Amino acid sequence: MLKLLANVQEYFIHFLRISIFVILAWIGALKVCHYEADGIVPFVANSPLMSFFYHHPAPEYKQYMNPEGKEVKKNQEWHVSNGTYPFAYGLGAVIVLIGILILSGIWYPKPGLVGGLLTAGMALITLSFFITTPEVYVPDLGGDGPTPHHGFPYLAGPGRMVLKDLIMMAGGLVAASDCARRLLKRS
Repeated sequence: MLKLLANVQEYFIHFLRISIFVILAWIGALKVCHYEADGIVPFVANSPLMSFFYHHPAPEYKQYMNPEGKEVKKNQEWHVSNGTYPFAYGLGAVIVLIGILILSGIWYPKPGLVGGLLTAGMALITLSFFITTPEVYVPDLGGDGPTPHHGFPYLAGPGRMVLKDLIMMAGGLVAASDCARRLLKRS
């Protein structure tokens, strides 16, 4: 069993590439949907690396958030004036492109190396939301229990989603290192 696992490592790395591609292509493609574009607003608006893409400052967005699956006309109008949708379309295209690059590493190590590094870099930016986005932690809603369960380390839904990017970063680095090894072997 140990020999078998050791001998198929290359295939597992390819499976990792395929998995990352599926995730990036799916999530990137969803950026054309308003609910997905609306959902990333707290992350982008609070990020010093990305907030300049929007026209309205944080935390103004809080009063214009649509619940998933519901579209409120006044909220959508605000998102249009904010530049939410064009940013999401561009971000989605970039995410899909990164997915294609990492997938190409199965056959072509140079673009695969770039895709792996971009995947890790994208995950690093996403993980920075732990510092910049209040919505990643459970808010203080004033419970009267013996111990407060809000703030760090209590992750809200968006925080649990962001935490998973730690795996994406590791996967991108594994894929990039495999491509680097193959490139060195060629030369």
